[in-house]
This record gives sequence, structure tokens and C-alpha cells, in this order.
Amino acid sequence: MAQSGTLILIMSIAVLAPLLAHGVSRWLPVPLVIFEILLGIAIGPDVLGWAGQGEVIDALSELGLAMLIFLAGYEIQFDKVRGGTLRRSVGAWLISLALGLGLALLLAVWSGSSNSSGSSDSSGFSKSVYIGVALTSTALGTVLPVLRDAGDLRTRFGTVMMAFGAVGEFGPIIAMALLLGGRSPGQSTVVLAAFALLTVAAVYWAMRPRPPWFSRVIAKTLHTSGQFAVRLVVLLLALMLGASQLLGLDVLLGAFAAGMIVRLVLHGAAPESADVVLGKIEGMGFGFLVPLFFVTTGIEFDLKALLEGGRALLLLPAFLLLFLVVRGLPVWFLAPRDLAPRDRRALTLYASTALPLVVAITTLGLDDGALESGEAAALVGAGMVSVLLFPLLALKLRAAGGAGAGAGTGAGRRPLGSRGPTTERESW
Repeated sequence: MAQSGTLILIMSIAVLAPLLAHGVSRWLPVPLVIFEILLGIAIGPDVLGWAGQGEVIDALSELGLAMLIFLAGYEIQFDKVRGGTLRRSVGAWLISLALGLGLALLLAVWSGSSNSSGSSDSSGFSKSVYIGVALTSTALGTVLPVLRDAGDLRTRFGTVMMAFGAVGEFGPIIAMALLLGGRSPGQSTVVLAAFALLTVAAVYWAMRPRPPWFSRVIAKTLHTSGQFAVRLVVLLLALMLGASQLLGLDVLLGAFAAGMIVRLVLHGAAPESADVVLGKIEGMGFGFLVPLFFVTTGIEFDLKALLEGGRALLLLPAFLLLFLVVRGLPVWFLAPRDLAPRDRRALTLYASTALPLVVAITTLGLDDGALESGEAAALVGAGMVSVLLFPLLALKLRAAGGAGAGAGTGAGRRPLGSRGPTTERESW
């Protein structure tokens, strides 16, 4: 099919997916991304064969990935995840990284020894990094609406989850930049430090007081063809992507840094317009680019490798278990001691929920040739199961523990069954 026809199919799915998610939500809160990937699989070459790949679709999909990580960077509020809880969350993630890399390296060695063609040391290391880092991620954007609907977001439990989740999104991106630059650890550190200096300079610029005309121009062009703020946001994203590419770093790092910088700029220079500007960026991202990325991921999903019942199918439950072991166990051990046992187990399940970054990392691994399509399919499949299963189990644990048993839940907690409005940016 021509690329124009594929684009029409993809956008048709982008329209259908939220309708399905809304209809199913009466019985089960299924994240929107699940429908986007599943419907992408359905129209892909392994099922109906209606859609394929192409240069235009691939380019738009890469933009969608950058926008997804940009919005993740915008969401994280580091001022709310500091202190002892932040130190615990960083410690837990570092332990997860060591566990993930170690277990993934064993898997890569086993994979290389079982492959008759052999595997080079460098490719085995790259594979272990992609898999190991993916196992350390947390789908904070998927967990946030669950916490909000349960009335837990503004509680002690929600604050702790925000800290562990923020590090679970930020840490993997830093690890990818350090470990996959094709340089020695020392060189990678120097290059990352150079990028950090650029980011700090951008943050310093973002936090400086803006002249009065700056906020006036933003407000005046919010609803005109000028759209100064939107254009500025896109420019900052392009600059950070360009800087990361120039330094040989992964574009995920540039996109994430751009999100944090844009938040500082908007909330510092024009706080009264920040939400409106963000809504416009989200409309561009979640209305077009991000669903295109997830549907394309479904189209490229190697369903055949899973259905053949071979190694890939065995890897799916193994990866699901590894999400709990690699990401969950360190979180359980280092969770703040004021949390009740049930809440610690719920925190473990929430932190082990992974999908958006798993999709992003496996996409890069496939492009790099470090991951086989079956391995990537197993990782993404395990991420999809984690998103469907772990938050539901965590909700049941929290409900069984009562209102804030040791978790600091106070007044304002909504009944478990009530579903308040959630913003679209929280759906991925």
C-alpha cells in the first residue's frame, strides 16, 4: 500500500483507539497505548497486511518518539521529588541497573552461544544494555492517571511513587547516553558532561526573568496565526535534539532535556499561559505524532515470532518476571519505612509497570541491529502485560489495606470506583 494509504490507516486507528479505550473503561481501565499497538499489529504484515513501512512514515514515527520523551520530561517536577525519598529512589534504580545489565548480559551470552552464527562481544554488550536498561524503566505516565482516579496522587503514597517513577524515567535515558555512545566510559562521561553543561546553560537562561514584552507576546499570539510560544517550544526541542546528535548522544536525552527546559521557561516567564501552551503542544503530540509512533510500533511488531511458540514466546513471561525482579525488588527493599507492607507491595507493582520507554528503547535497539525482532516483540509484549496487570493488582492491594494504612492518605481521597477526569497527556 502507498504511504498515503498507510498514513490514512494509522490516523483512522488514532481516532478509533480512544473510543475503544473509553468504552472498555467501564469494566477495565486499559491504557490507550495498548489499543494503538494492538490495532497497529492488526493492520500490519503479520495479520491483515494492509500497512507497511516507508520513509515518510518512519520519519514521522521518529518525531513521535521525540515528542513522547519531550512530554515525559515536561511532566516530571523534580522540586516535588527531593530529600530522603529521592535518595532512596535513586539508590533503588542504580541497583536495578546493575541487576538488569547483569541478567541481560547472561541472556545475551546464552543467546550468542545458542546461535550457530555466533555473536560478537560488542553486539552482545549492546544487546545487554538495551534489554537491561529497558528492564529498569517505569511507566510513570501510565501510572499517574490510576493514582489520580484512586485519590492517591496527592497523598504520601503518591509522592513516593512520583519520586520512584521520575527516576525510573530519567535514569534509563541517562544510562542509554552513557553506555551506547560507542565510546569508552571516560569519553562518554566527558561528552555527557558537555551536554549537561549545555543543559545547565539552557536552564539558567530559562530561569532568568524575561522582559515584560515576552509574556505579552505569548499571550497576544496564543489564539492567532503567530503562535509564538508554540514555535519557541518547537525551536527549543529542535535545538536540544540537534545538540544531542552533534555530541553523538541519543536523541532521547535531548528530547527529555528539552521538556524540562520548556517547563521552566513557560512557568517562569508566562505562568498564566503555560497550561494553554502545553495544551497546544499536547494536541500536536498526542493528537498526531505520538499515536503515529505507537501504531507504527504495532505495524513493525513481530507477531509471527511470538505465535511460532519458540524462544520469543518463552521470553515474554521471562521479561515480565524480570520487570518485577529487576525493577520491583530494589524498590520494595528501599521503599520508605513509613509505608505499610501492603503499600510497599503496591509501590513495587506500580514501579514495575513499563511500556512507553520499553517501546522507545526496543525501537532504537532494532534500528541499531542489537536486538532481534523476536526479542523486541517479547519485551514490548511483556510491557503491555505489565500495564494491564500490575496497576490493577496494586489498586487491589491499596484497597485491601484501607484508606492510607501507613501511607499517609488523608482527606480528599475519592472512592476507588470513581473516575475523575484525566488529561490526555496522562494516558500513555
